[in-house]
Amino acid sequence: YDNQPAFTPDGGSLLYTRIENDGPSDIWRLDLATREQANLTQTPVESEYSPTPMPDGVHYSTVRVERDSAQRLWRFALRGDEAPVLLFERIQPVGYHVWATDVTLGLYVLGAALGTPNSPPSTLQLADVRLGTSEVVASDIGRALQKIPGRDAISFVQQGAEGAWITALDVRTHRTQRIAKSPPRSDYHIWTPDGVLLAASGSRLLAWVNGQWEVAADLAADGVRNISRLALSPSGDRLALVADDRASP
Repeated sequence: YDNQPAFTPDGGSLLYTRIENDGPSDIWRLDLATREQANLTQTPVESEYSPTPMPDGVHYSTVRVERDSAQRLWRFALRGDEAPVLLFERIQPVGYHVWATDVTLGLYVLGAALGTPNSPPSTLQLADVRLGTSEVVASDIGRALQKIPGRDAISFVQQGAEGAWITALDVRTHRTQRIAKSPPRSDYHIWTPDGVLLAASGSRLLAWVNGQWEVAADLAADGVRNISRLALSPSGDRLALVADDRASP
């Protein structure tokens, strides 16, 4: 299992979640120049997910499933030279997150622990890392959370009777605005550095241009099927994606 890619701030490495031999998940780092891989967390019992570079450029945050099954947000050093730090003691169970500013995060908080029957819908919460507090700003949301370039805003997928909409949230005013209806079979989206919205459906990479989705690339000929997660390097020159394994020849 290799999933949840995220580029480091310098664009030279890729962080991702890996599970080996049915053990706990760890955060790994792939050096894109040397192709060397390293296990950054190496935790024998706890599992880490969703590595996300922090605005300071030297840390990343990750969702850790702790020994008692609590899912909380932790900070790790990219160089591995610091002890992990718990960012929010009382906010859980956290599923996904995004840094909106140096101190403000968007959190996807599950309505209940995984596996709980008839659990309430997940919520989008804005959290202040200085205060350790959060506020619910939306509910029944998708798993994709992204920083919108050049704005103190994030995007998320709002689900409802009219379908799933990629929606912008201003983290200062808490105002929301619909951007685009999610394409079919598309749970995730990303932004280019210059503010173009990208999503994927099947083998196709889509771009939101002039109020409609246009095919930017079709990777079917390369054996890419059912693209899910996407990640773009800070300079916009490299794209990482998660898709089904290539079919055997």
